[in-house]
Amino acid sequence: MNINEQVEILMQGTEYGDQNLTRQMENELRERLIEAEKQGRPLKVYCGYDPRTADLHIGHTVTMRKLRQFQELGHEVTFVIGTYTSLIGDPSDKDKLRPLLTHDQVMENANSYAEQAFRVLDREKTTIRYNHEWLSELSFAELIKLGSNFTIQQFLTREAFRKRWDENDGVYLHEFFYAIMQGYDAYALRTDVQVGGTDQLFNIITAGRKVMTAMGEKPNIGIIMAILPGTDGVVKMSKSLGNHIPLNSNPEDMYGKVMSVPDAAMPQFAKLVTRWLPADVHQFENDLKSGALHPRDAKMRLAHEITATYYSEAEATHAQEAFVRQFQQGQIPDDMPEYSLQPGQTVLDVLIAAAMVASKSEGRRMFDQKGVRLDGNVLDKSDAEFPHPGVLQVGKRRFVRVK
Repeated sequence: MNINEQVEILMQGTEYGDQNLTRQMENELRERLIEAEKQGRPLKVYCGYDPRTADLHIGHTVTMRKLRQFQELGHEVTFVIGTYTSLIGDPSDKDKLRPLLTHDQVMENANSYAEQAFRVLDREKTTIRYNHEWLSELSFAELIKLGSNFTIQQFLTREAFRKRWDENDGVYLHEFFYAIMQGYDAYALRTDVQVGGTDQLFNIITAGRKVMTAMGEKPNIGIIMAILPGTDGVVKMSKSLGNHIPLNSNPEDMYGKVMSVPDAAMPQFAKLVTRWLPADVHQFENDLKSGALHPRDAKMRLAHEITATYYSEAEATHAQEAFVRQFQQGQIPDDMPEYSLQPGQTVLDVLIAAAMVASKSEGRRMFDQKGVRLDGNVLDKSDAEFPHPGVLQVGKRRFVRVK
């Protein structure tokens, strides 16, 4: 694959918010690839992950997918676990102070995080590093020297900090350390490229490149990835918002959740969480626009590809067949969990006990939306005694056989 083809693949799905910066990073990437090819070496690429949670969703894997593309093109990838930066927590997209974690909490999450990452990355071609290896060795004098490269004004131009400042809410000194620490990661690893999301633009483009230059190294190139929207197609995918697609779900659930994504969001999902090359994505988008591909068929193709990416082709096909039987042919699934009805339980009691809803308020909301059925019949009263054994359905995809 020639240099221009590599650049096209590696820039797919990037978003800088500025055309001049986009062209600059694209040109620098091309120049660095040419330079590395002449030297007979791969590019050194990394992305850092703060394991502040152990539960990942596919939005977390956008940057991992980009790292995998670098691996497939023969470049050297380092997966950095932010055992030190996690102690602070990235304030980039937060409008309030993040709670501090302990080192033990971070390490516990890190083990789960790395294992889930290998659903995307090539385990044999991935180097894992922990940034406490070098950040814990910094002296106070070295931190002062690093800090002298930045002004308070630079940090206060960031939206999250500015909002808190304007509202007279606390902006804490240690939060400024985060970008400096991340910049030092790039220097410590002597990387050519750093991958991150748009919420990392300041940390990578401003802080990382400034720290590397100040330390006498050639600044790394920022590959800034767009943020994956949630299943609502609008807001950033987030577990707290309930619009996420868990990585540790099952093929049927993943396939079904992708099928619930609005049509307008399909191109973003195609660019960010599939294995498709730029030509495949362009064809997909063009066929959608021209009407050559029906939106339903396009979404089924997308759901199959995404599910196969995290599981296998066979499991994705099975999930697709189950979806067609259940939703397009009106059949209930063959396999579903079972629940033994207890005397005197109300319908809402069963929803909670069978883990079909997370709370009573969610259960009542499903009743209001006419989303609770027993053997296909809508149930109206949440506080009524459970009528009789049968197949209980909540929403479109949750079933349990009540005995």
